[in-house]
Amino acid sequence: MSCEACRTIPPVTPQGYIPQGRYETLAGLNTYVAGKTDARIGLVDIYGVFGMASQTVQGADLLAARLNAVVLIPDFFGGEPLKHENVPANTEEKKQIIAEFLAHKANVTRNVGVVTEAVQEYRTRFPSISKWGAFGLCWGGKVTVLASGPNTPFAASGQVHPGMMNVADAKALSIPHIVLASKDEPVDAVADYTDLLSKNDKTGLVETYSTMWHGWMGAWADLEKEESQAEYARG
Repeated sequence: MSCEACRTIPPVTPQGYIPQGRYETLAGLNTYVAGKTDARIGLVDIYGVFGMASQTVQGADLLAARLNAVVLIPDFFGGEPLKHENVPANTEEKKQIIAEFLAHKANVTRNVGVVTEAVQEYRTRFPSISKWGAFGLCWGGKVTVLASGPNTPFAASGQVHPGMMNVADAKALSIPHIVLASKDEPVDAVADYTDLLSKNDKTGLVETYSTMWHGWMGAWADLEKEESQAEYARG
């Protein structure tokens, strides 16, 4: 990478991050759009249950700059994500709130359909893009892998500190797939993904960030500490 190219990449900012993109309504959803509209690569960034967190937006800007891509974050939750105070689910009230959220706004099956159908409009809005990819954080990882089977609109996909991780989801993968796991994901599930993606009919990569926690690249990213900031940027 040339020094000139390096200067186009915004540094990771611990506090007071100012988004570099803009918001548009695409496929009926308020959507954060990062990057130049004449890019040849498009990525759909599917956030976690805490929605459009500053760390997630910053990550989209970083990817757009590093890959010279358009990166879209659709707001599936209509500005009403799960509140941080409802996690962990250590009371019956919190358990009920989370269960209702996952059954309705964050219903995985419904949102798989929403994102795959949205790509048709994305192609019209950004005609220069030749290939679309997708990656998901936490909850978004589940949506992403289920949107990556036969007839997927994506050329490649990935999961970052996946939520509800289950290797059965990956058996239908029809495109290259990457998994960036934290130390908090189920060890057996990560191992099963590693085994599956090494098979002849699958292409992918699994890496565990052994000192990072679930959420280190999303809404729970700690950009104040040197190590976690570096691992966020590396991811």
